[in-house]
Amino acid sequence: MKPTLSYLTSLLTPIALIGLALRILLTPLYYTVEYNLPYFPTDEYGFTREDRLQWAKPSVQYLVNNADISYLGDLQFEDGSYLYNERELKHMEDVKSVVQGALLAFYASLAGLVLLAFISHRNGWMEEYLNALRRGGWWMIGLAGALAFIAGAGILLNPDIFWAFFTWFHTLFFEGDTWLFYYSDTLIRLFPIRFWQDAFLWVAIIALGGGAGLAFGLKRS
Repeated sequence: MKPTLSYLTSLLTPIALIGLALRILLTPLYYTVEYNLPYFPTDEYGFTREDRLQWAKPSVQYLVNNADISYLGDLQFEDGSYLYNERELKHMEDVKSVVQGALLAFYASLAGLVLLAFISHRNGWMEEYLNALRRGGWWMIGLAGALAFIAGAGILLNPDIFWAFFTWFHTLFFEGDTWLFYYSDTLIRLFPIRFWQDAFLWVAIIALGGGAGLAFGLKRS
């Protein structure tokens, strides 16, 4: 297998594994489990667990569907007030763009790996292809380990560790302070910082499991 295709396979492997983890977290499974954890912080402004489950559903669905922002903008509480303010809606539009781009990269990486497997099979390069997958698995172990350390240290040692990473992450994808909100805003009440600490940790765990499976599970011929 030509070196370029071999290293392309290894590069696409972590992208596919992280994308898989992201896609899993963008299902009701993640937020349902998260809200039911005994340590998950309560909302001091009055959301119950049932309220969070009710409003998280359309919020997450919006990120993966083809609807425009009115999908969220038209949502109202029982008293007639809107679920999200204009600043929150603008941020959700930005988040959707980032998420859709990440999912596109995920699907493209999967397609690329399938295509490279087909090319390798046709040309008798399958041993090299599997070696490239193993190497990609090791790269994923390194990346996931670093992410798990940051998220875990933020939970167990010092919240500032994760907050510094969280801030850096947002500066990569969002402009200025458009991602910062009041504690009384719906976005923070639904998705407090602990939600994101656990999300990054679970992305790391899922991706780490996939990387380890490739690194140790693919037998050499």
